[in-house]
Amino acid sequence: MDSYLISGLGAVAVAALVYAVVVAVRAHRRFYGARLVTCPETKQPAAVTLDVRDAATESILGPPRFRLSECSRWPEREGCGQECLRQIEHSPEDCLVRNIVAKWYQGKKCVYCFKPFETVDDIFHHKPALSGPDRKVVEWDEIRPEKLPEVFATALPVCWTCHMVEIFRRERPELVVENPWQDRQGEWTHRGVGPSPGAGDHVAVHH
Repeated sequence: MDSYLISGLGAVAVAALVYAVVVAVRAHRRFYGARLVTCPETKQPAAVTLDVRDAATESILGPPRFRLSECSRWPEREGCGQECLRQIEHSPEDCLVRNIVAKWYQGKKCVYCFKPFETVDDIFHHKPALSGPDRKVVEWDEIRPEKLPEVFATALPVCWTCHMVEIFRRERPELVVENPWQDRQGEWTHRGVGPSPGAGDHVAVHH
């Protein structure tokens, strides 16, 4: 009888442990990552990160109490009341930077080759980039998260392939020949961005 009782208690303990681990891992995945909120004090975007370890642990017993581990306004305002957490509690997925980036790209086309960004895999399989008013192309994660809304207001989307071509054009201009007429077999072509000078041209990258 004692052996059955011990076995039963052991099975319950293992099941409880597995449940706790599963809940904690799911919570960690859900709450991990930088988020964008509107700072209640400045009314400007701020990038924040949750204390994921505590949130994951507390999720085992019930809804977690969120706390910040990082904020773009720290350390100057580290003693704030963290009222911005209400925005995360209300919509934890919508304020995730990765989701904001995906939403901005989705449905748009690369300004160079016109390839559409249709799915999340299209967007994050290779890091997409963007082109600002100065035509400088940078990957989106090179921009501070709290600056993304401002940058997105004037930027144009660039696919990973065209971003690589632009880097090649900038770093090895002597190997690039502008071809405004047609694509030629055996050459990697890349459409120039308009409506600036060179719009509609192609870049022939010689191997």
